[in-house]
Amino acid sequence: MPNKKNERGLGRYYADLHIHIGRTASGRPVKITGARTLTLENILHEAAEVKGIDLVGVIDSHVPEVLDELERAMEKHGWREHEGGGVSAGKVTLLLGSEIEVYDDHCHGPIHVLVFLPTVQTMRTFSGWLGKRVKNVSLSSQRIYVSGRELQAAAKEQGGWFIPAHAFTPFKSLYGKGVKHSLTEVFDPDWIDAIELGLSADTAMADQIAELHRYPYLTNSDAHSLRKIAREYEEVRLAAPTFAEFEKALRGEDGRAIVANYGLNPKLGKYHQTVCERCLAPAAPDVDSCAACGHHRFVKGVFDRLAELKTAERGPKRPPYIYQVPLEFIPGLGPKAYEKLLARFGTEMSVLHEAAEEEIAETVGEKLAQLIVLARSGALHIEAGGGGRYGKVREG
Repeated sequence: MPNKKNERGLGRYYADLHIHIGRTASGRPVKITGARTLTLENILHEAAEVKGIDLVGVIDSHVPEVLDELERAMEKHGWREHEGGGVSAGKVTLLLGSEIEVYDDHCHGPIHVLVFLPTVQTMRTFSGWLGKRVKNVSLSSQRIYVSGRELQAAAKEQGGWFIPAHAFTPFKSLYGKGVKHSLTEVFDPDWIDAIELGLSADTAMADQIAELHRYPYLTNSDAHSLRKIAREYEEVRLAAPTFAEFEKALRGEDGRAIVANYGLNPKLGKYHQTVCERCLAPAAPDVDSCAACGHHRFVKGVFDRLAELKTAERGPKRPPYIYQVPLEFIPGLGPKAYEKLLARFGTEMSVLHEAAEEEIAETVGEKLAQLIVLARSGALHIEAGGGGRYGKVREG
């Protein structure tokens, strides 16, 4: 198991810190584009019992009804807050987060950021502060009407983390359109705790930007449905699955660390390559019109945007970034085969990290077993995505 302790009392845990709530328990929408089944209790069950994730970041925890729902669930199930922060909800720890849109006078486009806070009370305090500065505190990813630095200060006042979300995607991100050249145009660099890479970038791509070398990288799912939880995640070394321990991992203190980032090959992301805005045909970054349809507007891909921003040839030594294809992307792996795998191995993490190829073949056949083993190392053939359309996995 990943959390087996070593001689120093440190274990390994899996974490996905960007999961949306689609609806509250009463059916009210939170993330409009999120699935109705994406409720707080469903998220915690899916993460623990299906995915095998140890820490989950629910980034709509600022919503007052969600906080009420959480406190009722804590009382009902006997869940408790860890001494080091975070809510112990059975097999999984819930980290309380909020996704917010910054679009102040220094921005060239909207920027989504994540704020994480250690306790229910600090999140309630932050929610009250936030409610006076957004139009609807009951919805996800709302624009805040203060500067980026003011938001950072508010997060730090409550002992929180501040993390730019999916930092390179063309829309609503730090480097997509938010800044021209540097994060210092909008934020205090000393008040940033990590950078979330997003589905269309990996460690090597991000390290082309020298000012990012000081920060750890996170790989999270940005899940809008239950099945998307843990399509990207990190493995961390902690003494316990708590807020304080994860903070030490972000800082690399006392042996705590991010051990590995598991993510999609960036080509599978929706915005990896530049494409025509109309027909989504791939395009070079400097063309004037689409060769396929003649349209004159394009969605610039993350690969090309990073080439524009490049200020470094190489980055610092980092944890390995391991390309991994989630089970749902594997060609031919339908619902019945998926259920067979879970019935035998328990969770997706067990299938992806622990199950032997022979055991998988006994369960779903040799062909799928071979594809799953290739998926573990990202060795499947990839057709690049762009313009909001995911890339595809090919069998050969």
